[in-house]
Amino acid sequence: MRVTQEKRLRNFWYCVMPVSKLSEGPKPFELLGEKLALWLDETGNPHAVRDRCLHRSAALSSGRVENGNIVCPYHGWAYSGSGACALIPQGQGKAPGSYAVRSYHCAARYGHVWVALEDPVFGIPEIPEGSDPAYRQIDEFDEEWLCAPLRLMENAFDNAHLAFVHQNTIGSGDPAPAENTIETRDDGFITRVEAVVGNPAHMRGAIGIDAEKTLRSTANQFFLPFFRVGRITYPNGLVNIHCTAATPMGEGRTQRLQWVLRNDTEADVPQESVIAFDREVSDEDQWILETTDPDVPLDNSEGIEFSMKSDQPGLLMRRMLRDSLNRVGAPTETAETKEAQ
Repeated sequence: MRVTQEKRLRNFWYCVMPVSKLSEGPKPFELLGEKLALWLDETGNPHAVRDRCLHRSAALSSGRVENGNIVCPYHGWAYSGSGACALIPQGQGKAPGSYAVRSYHCAARYGHVWVALEDPVFGIPEIPEGSDPAYRQIDEFDEEWLCAPLRLMENAFDNAHLAFVHQNTIGSGDPAPAENTIETRDDGFITRVEAVVGNPAHMRGAIGIDAEKTLRSTANQFFLPFFRVGRITYPNGLVNIHCTAATPMGEGRTQRLQWVLRNDTEADVPQESVIAFDREVSDEDQWILETTDPDVPLDNSEGIEFSMKSDQPGLLMRRMLRDSLNRVGAPTETAETKEAQ
């Protein structure tokens, strides 16, 4: 599956950037090969439109915000959050109602901006701890990885790679992967596993356990198409929840966004220690994932990619994504989407 060629992927919500980035002004983002301009209106709500002015095609993301509208830097044409041209300043006053740049579904949730290019088949993932005062949120990463989003998601559910990729961090040294139990849902699934992991001395402060190894009880939830919420519970009562988005930008280009929800306080563990822990583990994952093929087969890949028992979450991920895309059906192709291709 090549993400820019699979137009039915447009019918899902994607996390694209922290809301705080838009406080500086409009920002560009490429989603599934589509160039977007994002900004905050006067009430702080985010909006997303195609990043091309109707007049002479300049990038709207290079402009500014005035009265809640995004203003083209070339000739000052202004557009509302609905995409309607609100003003042509060259003596024409209000623009004709037919002038509109394409707009997209856009919302703010968990301190991040979410976009769907077409009507989404599922809602934005629900994370109850995101509004629970017993948990604090630590924003960690907003970065581009050179791999397919499905590769990144599968890796987050792969118990077999820990002993090899993470032998300097959380790998226990035992190549036999812990076995999952799997519970399917309409919009994804949850895997549950208990596993002993490594706990090197320089990383122990982040979890408050002073031992060479520790037990982790994990409930790892996958949301179609490329989002996961990994709830890890440690023996000392710490709950550490990784919220990870693998947002497809273009072929072999994925924006990885991650924040953490924890039931401790800054006084218990400074956020710098939490981020440093996850940075070290993430760097190990990024290195190997950027060596993989961006074209991930969704059908029976025997002979192309061989699988083993511990790959069940990834295989289920592929099947559920394939089935979900089939339910979406063929996308409606407009003149604008043809041009975007």
